[in-house]
Amino acid sequence: MSENNQKSASEDSLEVVEVETEGVDDEGNLVIDELLVAVDSEGRIVATDETAAVITSEGDAVVDEKLSVVGEDGQLHAVEEDVSVLEAEE
Repeated sequence: MSENNQKSASEDSLEVVEVETEGVDDEGNLVIDELLVAVDSEGRIVATDETAAVITSEGDAVVDEKLSVVGEDGQLHAVEEDVSVLEAEE
């Protein structure tokens, strides 16, 4: 499943594009990936916020969130990353 939501903005501000995908990997884990992209009025990416989650059939979960911004070199650079591991109660 894939979903694409665009929230329009004025010429002087940023537009946020959201893409969400989900599926099942080869091991039977549910994988969800949500990507938010901030785009300027000229269509250039200025920042991203990506959250990826893997949920096992036992109920354990790993959530990785990464915030990146475009540097002076024009490349995305991670400025914050947070990984959480949640184990299911037995």
